[in-house]
Amino acid sequence: MGSEKVIEVFTYESLVHAVAGAMGSVTAMTVFFPLDTARLRLQVDEKRKARSTPAVLAEIVKEEGLLAPYRGWFPVICSLCCSNFVYFYCFHSLKAGWLRGQRSTPGRDLIIGIVAGVVNVLVTTPLWVVNTRLKLQGAKFRNTDIRPTHYTGITDAFAQIVKEEGVGALWNGTFPSLLLVLNPAVQFMIYEGLKRHLRRGVHRELSSVEVFVIGAIAKAIATTVTYPLQTVQSILRFGQHRQQPDRSRLLSSLRNVMYLLINRVRKYGVLGLFKGLEAKLLQTVLTAALMFLLYERIASSTFRVMGVKRAMSSH
Repeated sequence: MGSEKVIEVFTYESLVHAVAGAMGSVTAMTVFFPLDTARLRLQVDEKRKARSTPAVLAEIVKEEGLLAPYRGWFPVICSLCCSNFVYFYCFHSLKAGWLRGQRSTPGRDLIIGIVAGVVNVLVTTPLWVVNTRLKLQGAKFRNTDIRPTHYTGITDAFAQIVKEEGVGALWNGTFPSLLLVLNPAVQFMIYEGLKRHLRRGVHRELSSVEVFVIGAIAKAIATTVTYPLQTVQSILRFGQHRQQPDRSRLLSSLRNVMYLLINRVRKYGVLGLFKGLEAKLLQTVLTAALMFLLYERIASSTFRVMGVKRAMSSH
């Protein structure tokens, strides 16, 4: 009977974390969505001359209309909501199951983050492939080799991709995505570590400013370290890159990643691997900081309203 109660509380707490994480990320992404649009254009449209985020956004608005920076908002928000729900649920479920009241460590946080990331990638990659296509549909590219697409919505995009490219195309970019589980894993490891440091010797909730700052620091480090792979991921999800497939799908994916990385260095130098990093950092750091702030406040308020004492010892 006691074990059943533990399971019920554990599941309930994980659900609260998942819902709070999803709500926080959706709100934060909506606020900073135009910055993500600029980042994606800089990654995919290699011949675009504008380098800075404001210049790219100004070009997009001038050429494509005032609402163009929000093109593809709905599928991105749907994907982000599902992705963060899965990630937060897995992260906190695994953490609660593994630690069982023990104190967490950076190493444990990193391992749990990687496992949660792998589950998240395998479940949600098709949503991200579709939202990348929809987000770039109708864009005025400088690169004339990019083929235009004509999707009427999320369902039509799924149907057309499966019909024309096969079911496997929905998992385009999965290999770099699996490597990129290090991004949220490193982010959560740093975030949780900084939380523990600030709470050292004091059993308290962090202030809004503290949560915002440590969320920003954690995401800035994680994004900078993994950015070249994020660029490759975006190109593969867009579906414009074609390579001769090997017998082994894993070997083919590895060769595609290496080819795109080497080709980008040859064309633009090492700094070409970081094209769009300014826009990505601006967007992702602000978004992550706001997301963590909203997540902590939503989770804390929910536990308080429901009369469940939130465990802090493991954080």
